[in-house]
Amino acid sequence: MLQLDQVQILQGGFTLQADLQVPPGSRVAVIGPSGAGKSTLLGAVAGFVPVPCGSILWQGQTITTHSPAARPLSILFQDNNLFPHLSALDNVALGIRPALRLTAPERARVHDALARVGLEGLDTRRPAALSGGQQSRVALARLLLQRKPLVLLDEPFSALGPGLKAEMLALVAEICAETGAMLLMVTHDIADARAIADQTILVADGHARGPFATEDLLENPPETLRAYLGTADRIP
Repeated sequence: MLQLDQVQILQGGFTLQADLQVPPGSRVAVIGPSGAGKSTLLGAVAGFVPVPCGSILWQGQTITTHSPAARPLSILFQDNNLFPHLSALDNVALGIRPALRLTAPERARVHDALARVGLEGLDTRRPAALSGGQQSRVALARLLLQRKPLVLLDEPFSALGPGLKAEMLALVAEICAETGAMLLMVTHDIADARAIADQTILVADGHARGPFATEDLLENPPETLRAYLGTADRIP
């Protein structure tokens, strides 16, 4: 279980408060108006944004002051966080051995992960020689190898077309189902939330609230969410 216990994040003049619990194995969308603090919330969970007040706990143990590397999670950003001077294989291998000194079994695991995401035979290519969708697949292959119990997505597929984005989200859902990982996914697209998130956290007006059952929230959106999505009644 992930717990944010009376967390308060202060950044300049911005304040975000969260007091919530996410059950094990949940797939949770994080939605809300632009600038409301969705990425800030993920950054705090990941350890990139300091939390001066309150506690973040994983499985009952505080991780509030742990470095990002010491937290039990993987994160995908909008830019996929690939190193341009490394091949696809080496970018994926960072997920299991940052020094890149792979044993034969580890190298086989990397090749298997690349094949799993549809990049077989492209292991020597650098990111600049890959399409946007292929770069996203490299990042997913690395996530697959890491097998962390908590997966954070900060809109890594937002630049992709609808079909390819749906394919990437399906792969993420598949990986989380296999490993039992919890998923927190920032999105501006309600269709993404409906596609793979059974729960949703709403970030608005300085608070992160929830998680709520996704369909229940979208069937009866609060005023803040209704105004953000520009709908007068129910969200289609």
